[in-house]
Amino acid sequence: MPTPGPSVPKGLAMTSLITGIVGLLLGWVPIVGLVIGAVAVVTGIVALRKSQPKGLSITGIITGGLGMLLSIILAITVGFIVSATEDAERAPETEATSSPTATTADDTESPSESPTASESPSPTESEETSSAPETTPATTPSATSQEPTPEAPEETQDGSVSQRNALGSAENYLSFSAFSRSGLIDQLEFEGFSNADATWAVDNVTVNWSEQAIKSADNYLDVSAFSRTGLIDQLEFEVFSNSDATAAVDAVSVDWNEQAAASAEQYLDFMSFSRSELIDQLVFEGFSQEQAEYGVNQTGL
Repeated sequence: MPTPGPSVPKGLAMTSLITGIVGLLLGWVPIVGLVIGAVAVVTGIVALRKSQPKGLSITGIITGGLGMLLSIILAITVGFIVSATEDAERAPETEATSSPTATTADDTESPSESPTASESPSPTESEETSSAPETTPATTPSATSQEPTPEAPEETQDGSVSQRNALGSAENYLSFSAFSRSGLIDQLEFEGFSNADATWAVDNVTVNWSEQAIKSADNYLDVSAFSRTGLIDQLEFEVFSNSDATAAVDAVSVDWNEQAAASAEQYLDFMSFSRSELIDQLVFEGFSQEQAEYGVNQTGL
């Protein structure tokens, strides 16, 4: 009997499949579905290049791509809705104000009429008038002095209209999802804002990026199982700094042994593994040898 050849590695292909399905299920979350879908596509392509099972790899690429497409469509729709709402709210501010009224004809008229030349005063009247002090009429203020002084440009106080729109969009995104600083700038640029407007908006929004990293870590743990290093890598992929990602993963309440068990169950839901293969797959994901063995033991292998 011929001896069986070595088993074909399929860890990357399986990862692409699982990540693609998760990305498709989370496609309704703009940035999360896009990120997870991209991971599935990249992992599937790498798996194909390494001659891992084509069926799993291609399925992972397709589901990941669909998740990305759904996330992009939803992000564009939300962006249009937010922009239309903010334009409607700020419409009264852009109305043109009426210009100051011009000076009336009464202001330009002489305050008194000069006496006619036909009336010649008597000698006594001329002496009296010559002795009386002459009074000069008060000068009327010039038209330019009546005009109000122009106010400072609005851009120097609260930002331009496009910058305020970008700021409102950034606040809306942060109200329902977690972002890193660079990730939020990229999301605003994806909506069509310029880099300058997106950067101004993100720098003027009230946010704690360390808390955003913790929130993002919790969101990922709600939808999938991760090892400690795998979750840190995922947060860094979202452009959180290594220090923020590490601090966030250390701050979340999680049992890594239970995460290994959940990850093992997820793999077995889609494909058959031997005990050693499943342990190797969990180690490949960043679990320690002890955590991987614990997780596989919970499955009964």
